[in-house]
Amino acid sequence: MAIFLCFLFFLISSATACDRCVHHTKVAYFSKASALSSGACGYGSLALGFYGGHLAAGVASLFKDGAGCGACFQIRCKNTTLCSRAGTTVILTDLNRNNQTDFVLSSRAFTAMANKGMGQQILKLGLVDVEYKRVLCNYNKQNLAIRVEEMSQKPHYLAIKVLYQGGQTEIVGMDVAQVDSSRWTYMTRNYGAIWDTSNVPSGPLQLRFVVTGGYDGKWVWAKKVLPADWKVGETYDAGVQISDIAQEPCYPCDNENWN
Repeated sequence: MAIFLCFLFFLISSATACDRCVHHTKVAYFSKASALSSGACGYGSLALGFYGGHLAAGVASLFKDGAGCGACFQIRCKNTTLCSRAGTTVILTDLNRNNQTDFVLSSRAFTAMANKGMGQQILKLGLVDVEYKRVLCNYNKQNLAIRVEEMSQKPHYLAIKVLYQGGQTEIVGMDVAQVDSSRWTYMTRNYGAIWDTSNVPSGPLQLRFVVTGGYDGKWVWAKKVLPADWKVGETYDAGVQISDIAQEPCYPCDNENWN
């Protein structure tokens, strides 16, 4: 009996573990995208170049204490006369502290939901009913990048920012070690997309990440990331790409292309 129940639970779990689930909410917008770029993820002005400035602040359940930073969502409004079927894709760059809406969008992202020539009409509404789903982030095969933050103090303190995280995942853990060494030092999330450590190994550095994938997680190993003479303010190619999909439970799963 116990074996049967375990098997039944496995079948139910498998049936409800989806690549994409559709959610319903309302969205508002900020008139200036800079309000979202300077937000809780710590991307700064770099965020203005993400997805053409289609930025979003997400509620705590999407922000996930910073793990949700860099997540991509396809959002479309439900007014079929005013809005397109495809809607727009946004990247999460800030925390939305207003629980009346799941997202607050940049005005560019907000108007991108509209049919051609109707951008001003949707802006006048200010608040619209939408449906949305998590989707893959696509940076045209660009590798994951690591930026050394200005608050770093070599050789005692290292703070880095993760950029261009592809796929449909979250980074939930990170370690650093000298290249070719197995003595790993754990890093902690300072805030948003910023990770740091006060126990910095010497020499060139490698990183490994715990990334959500499927209904579980996996390690991603970047074997050579920072040179021995790493510099504050510089961005380094991690030499890896993340393309996994982290699943979530819902029924039925969404298999439709919004286009």
